[in-house]
Parts: sequence; C-alpha cells; structure tokens
Amino acid sequence: MKLSVILICYDMAREIPRSLQGLSRPYQIGAADLDYEVLLVDNGSPVPLDPQSWAHVDVPVVHIEIENAHPSPAAAINHALARAQGEIVCVMIDGAHILTPGVFNLAIAAFDMFDNPVVATRYFWMGPKAQNLSISEGYNQEVEDRLLEKIDFPSAGYRLFEVGTALRTANENINWMNRLFESNCFFMGTGFFRELGGADERFDFPGGGFINSDIFKRAVDHPDTTAVQLIGEGCFHQVHGGTTTNITTEERKPQLEEYLDQYEAIRGNRDIITHSTFSFLGHVPNDAAKIHRKRKFEY
Repeated sequence: MKLSVILICYDMAREIPRSLQGLSRPYQIGAADLDYEVLLVDNGSPVPLDPQSWAHVDVPVVHIEIENAHPSPAAAINHALARAQGEIVCVMIDGAHILTPGVFNLAIAAFDMFDNPVVATRYFWMGPKAQNLSISEGYNQEVEDRLLEKIDFPSAGYRLFEVGTALRTANENINWMNRLFESNCFFMGTGFFRELGGADERFDFPGGGFINSDIFKRAVDHPDTTAVQLIGEGCFHQVHGGTTTNITTEERKPQLEEYLDQYEAIRGNRDIITHSTFSFLGHVPNDAAKIHRKRKFEY
C-alpha cells in the first residue's frame, strides 16, 4: 500500500463527510488507482460518528473508535500509526480540514524527487479571517455551509481559495514562500515516523497542546529528512469549536502560554518553530490561489 492518512476527529459529525470528500478517489488527482487508506480515528466523541454520513463518498475508510479515549489525540495518533499499512503516512491531527485536489499527487511525487522528505501543506481558514476573529464577527457553521455551496464543493476543489484565508503570524504579507511553522496535513515515511517515536504522549492537554507542532518540528529538523512545502495546495479548516481555533483571541493567549510551558517542560526550550530550510514543489492553480494579493471577501 502506498499511503495511509491518519485523520483524527472529536465531535465532528458535520465536518467529517466533507473532510472525507476532500480525501476521496474522484476528488484527489491521481487517486483513482492509488492504493491508500484513510484511518479515521474517532477519539471519544460524545456521539459516535455515523458511517452512513459518508456512505456516498468513494473513499477507503478504516473507521476506528478509541475506547476510554484520552482528551489528547497523542495515543489516537499512535494507535493509527501502529495500524498504518502505507509506505507513506499523512498526519491530519484536526479532522475538520478539507484538502485541495492536488495534495496527494504532489506529496507522493515529492517522495520520488527528494531524499526522505517531510512534505507540508499550507494551513488555511475557511472564511475571511482567522476564525478566532471571524467567529466574533458572525462567522459560523451556517455561513460556512453557504460558502461551500457557493463554490459548489466538491466539484471544483481549487475554488476553496475563493472562500478561505491563509494562516498568518505577525507577517501580514503572506506568500507561498513564507516558511511554514505548522501544518495540519504533512507526509513522511511511515517507517521514519515510527523510528521518530510517533506522537509524544506527554503532550496530554485536551487537543494535544503543541503536539502537532512538536511532531512537525522533530520530523522537519531531523538530519536525515528534506523539508518540502507544497505550493498551490492547502488544507482548509472548517469551523467546529476546536480547542484553540474557535475561541476568542483573549481566551487563546493564556491557553497558548500554558501549552508553551508544557512544551518547555518536555523539550527544554520554548522554540516550537522549525528553522530548517525548505524546498518547494507545486503550481498556482487559479487566480484566487495567488495568496499574496489582497482581495475583498464577501459572504
């Protein structure tokens, strides 16, 4: 088997069918004949996922329900990693993300072009701003449903760039060459991820704290890997009430400090961002994907 996608979810009954559409055979370029699996891990949702909600989607799902699940997704990631059959593993710690159509094709191509690559996809928010801001201005699931209907998702997946915005830090002038500090969809060799130790279960906060950043940094900074960023592809975060993504900026600040304290206790420093050099691979599929351009967003 070529690829295993680890898709972690908690209380995402609305979002998961669309996330799976973004991982499906007809949607992902080159996936019609791809030997792959999506390990959909329900990490203790109060109401279990209903497989009938994605029965219409042509996607090879292995549905895993974690019993007595820990609020951190670390153990869920490791459970899926132990079961993964693919040569390559894709880690999606927040299952509410929708991919653009070329992610699989380009990521797999990177494994033929680079030595032991770690391939990262840029993070986007659904909606006009970071959701910590947009939800305070009226953005919600109903608005998001209308946006996805407006672009006729999933028939033209690159139109996601019309209804989303790239994750920014202090740098407001975003472009595809800005180095990623985190990704919610990144690929590496399955054997390498196992050798790396998988997810560190000391990251035990609900949602995992900085566990995603930790996995990404350890993989990218490893001396034997090549860091690769995809251009013209993205993963788009659906609004769902996430641990850090869908709370106000004021609520988020002390929470992030607590996460940083835990990271320092585990790693001995507070530097969660990789400083490695990236190679780039991709294209610009449409005008809306020219993310350096400022544009008015209407919904």
